[in-house]
Amino acid sequence: MVKTQRGRPRSFDRLTALEQATMAFWERGYETTSVSDLTRAMGISAPSLYAAFGDKKTLFEEVVEVYATSYGAYGGRAFAEESTARGAIGRLLGEAAELFAEPGHPRGCLMISAATNCSTPEVEESLRARRNANLASFEARIQQGVEAGELPADTDARALARFSGAVLQGMSQQARDGATAAELAAVAETAMRAWPPAPARVPAENAPDAASDANSGAAEETAPETPAGRGA
Repeated sequence: MVKTQRGRPRSFDRLTALEQATMAFWERGYETTSVSDLTRAMGISAPSLYAAFGDKKTLFEEVVEVYATSYGAYGGRAFAEESTARGAIGRLLGEAAELFAEPGHPRGCLMISAATNCSTPEVEESLRARRNANLASFEARIQQGVEAGELPADTDARALARFSGAVLQGMSQQARDGATAAELAAVAETAMRAWPPAPARVPAENAPDAASDANSGAAEETAPETPAGRGA
């Protein structure tokens, strides 16, 4: 008995269509991207879109997941590969500057720009939750830096994390407004110069020992060394 195949085989490449949907949402945002915009960009019919991806909201959720693991993966790499909070967030901002102005795709960050004027509560909340999760990871990494002595003990980890997040979001909007990669990189570098300096550490070979302390006497009357040099 010959079994008949149900339905027609898909006549398009799903991954290619998903990439085209990503470009559409990235360029226009969630709210102003219609199903007609999507079918035109993806080169498929509305019934095919619904059959392969579900409705517009479900498609967007998949787009965001794909974006996070492809174009947006630079942040995770920076946090995984850099040993300090300063290095991780500095690299994240530097690579964002390149991505946000890179040719070949829309400018800025999809997760930031797609939320503009969004009136669909589920989508708005999902994107907000992702951005807040990023801020939480910034804060946790900065707090680790404080505990490791990389940053001063009185560093406000939450405020510094929010500052870094605000810079990232501002860079995305400036990229949408035409800022170049070099201009965005300058913003990232300036932001990192606003970080608190690393605590001064006295090299072990320069630390005074007990004997020298006991015989310091009049030496304590001389001008102390400063970071700028002896007697400066």
